[in-house]
Amino acid sequence: MRADRLVSLVLLLRRHGRLTADTLARELEVSTRTVLRDIEALSAAGVPVYAERGRHGGFSLLPGFRTELTGLNHDEALALLTAGPGRGEQAFGLGPALASAMRKVVDALPETHQATASDAVRRFLVEPETDLLARRQITDEVPGTTMGEVRRAVLAGRKLRIHYAATGQAPRWRTVDPIGLVTVRDRAYLLATRSGEDRTYRLSRILAAEELPEAAERPGRVDLDRIWRERSARFLSGGDHVTVLVRMDPARREELLDTVLAVRAEEPEADGWLRLEVVFQDARHAEWALWQLGTDAEALSPPSLRAALRERAVRVAALYAPP
Repeated sequence: MRADRLVSLVLLLRRHGRLTADTLARELEVSTRTVLRDIEALSAAGVPVYAERGRHGGFSLLPGFRTELTGLNHDEALALLTAGPGRGEQAFGLGPALASAMRKVVDALPETHQATASDAVRRFLVEPETDLLARRQITDEVPGTTMGEVRRAVLAGRKLRIHYAATGQAPRWRTVDPIGLVTVRDRAYLLATRSGEDRTYRLSRILAAEELPEAAERPGRVDLDRIWRERSARFLSGGDHVTVLVRMDPARREELLDTVLAVRAEEPEADGWLRLEVVFQDARHAEWALWQLGTDAEALSPPSLRAALRERAVRVAALYAPP
């Protein structure tokens, strides 16, 4: 909306002092021509924006001009600034809105605290692109137009038509009643019903979406946390999923958890190792994951997994036997 963009423009000028039209255009993700029109609109509305010509020129606000945004204390603003860039920046297609909100948060702080908060944010890093082993984090990508249609239908309570590519199937169109959106470990899902049946759609597999004018058939109030827990439980109890009891060196715990669907139980043992009950996608996945851990983990059950790992170890030992 233009009103939000005008506010963001003022906040950018307040924070940086002087910016060129090209810089403002990049920050606001609009054309330079649009920025110039917005500057004219602000001036007409009485906002003291003035231009400085020359090599180091640009647009500035008269000294002392300040917008008002109250209700945040220093720690609240710091929490938002810290969490914002690392988590949810692209969640549900709200990256530009988040950038605008962060500018307002900074402007809400007293001038004596603005530099302190900005420096503090640089001291925190939340969810970097790679971990300590240089493994790149995998995140879902959803086209902005598709995400916008889905988000609008969810918020407006309208039916949604999606072109969805389910695993192992050709993409096809479906009409659903959207309930809500959930993001888990950088993956986003649409919770919906279709012909009265519960459905969960991964947003990255929605190739196109269209908000329909008809009202969605859904309750007025919703508990997304409860719905997600229920659907997760049904998912974990179906299909070819395998539950494995494993004891392992706690130093390799995170490596194991990166490969499982869920952890159902966890407790320490007397020798310092951990005993966990975990769920894998299938038996092949479980065998592969436990093999990666070598002698730092032992599968206690099911017996079929122990047998598969033993057979694999025998084959490897035979391969490396001395001539």
